[in-house]
Amino acid sequence: MNLQQLRYVVATAEHRTMTDAAKSLYIAQPALSRAIRDLERELGMTLFARSGRGVVVTAQGRRVVKLAKEALDAVHEIEALATHTQPGVVELRIAAPPSLEPALAGRLLPAYTSDHPGVRVQVVRCDGRDGVVNAIREQRADLGLTDLPVPADLVSHPLDRQEIVLVSPPGLDLPESVPMIRLTGMRLVLPPAGSARRKEFDQLFATYGVRPVVAAETDERGGWLPAVRSASASLLAYRGTSEQAARAGLVVRSLNPPVRRVIALVHTRRRLPAIAQDFLAVAEGTAAI
Repeated sequence: MNLQQLRYVVATAEHRTMTDAAKSLYIAQPALSRAIRDLERELGMTLFARSGRGVVVTAQGRRVVKLAKEALDAVHEIEALATHTQPGVVELRIAAPPSLEPALAGRLLPAYTSDHPGVRVQVVRCDGRDGVVNAIREQRADLGLTDLPVPADLVSHPLDRQEIVLVSPPGLDLPESVPMIRLTGMRLVLPPAGSARRKEFDQLFATYGVRPVVAAETDERGGWLPAVRSASASLLAYRGTSEQAARAGLVVRSLNPPVRRVIALVHTRRRLPAIAQDFLAVAEGTAAI
């Protein structure tokens, strides 16, 4: 059994279908199925029982999966240890959607980097919650910052409860707390149609029975506030963007009823590298929830 086979076993157990596991591993589904069958023959045991379109981990398989995860965790720790011994190349990867980058850059990163100047933090930009989850599962990031809920195979550490606010150009005749029904017919800057973030907004609109007008579509955080001005439209954003919006001469208002999302750091159910554990400790020390 080699490391690649261990990854195949763990991915199949986590996804419960060969198709989804193969996608996460970037291999063809028939190749994964053959690899699992070959491994079962090599070990002389059945790891997965086929059930309809999916698979079920057998009793023997559960033990193998547990040991495979421990072995992969040990490999990750050895790699992290090797990285720590090479000055200037220590890197922590944090996945986040553009909407939460202000919270990451404004509070969490400064608190962490002041005590860990030798760690380079790479922000892996993702398309909404689904993008963060995929980045974590595919090990393109060590931690993810996202709103909840996330799938049960990930561990979450709630940090904050962020309010969604309405950012508008000056001069609009709106109350300080805007009733949700007032969004009907309102010109809004929204994420592109079909994106994960757009689907979440569409679900929010459906919940309150409102139908805004799409004035512009963009998922580039740097273009949100300029789009509000150029399109004479409003924007739904987290409260963390308030200072930036005020500096741009825009007006920030609450919604009625208030809309809030729990923001959390998430990761896979494995032992984290030491630098990720340190970041998590710093973040939990500054948590507001």
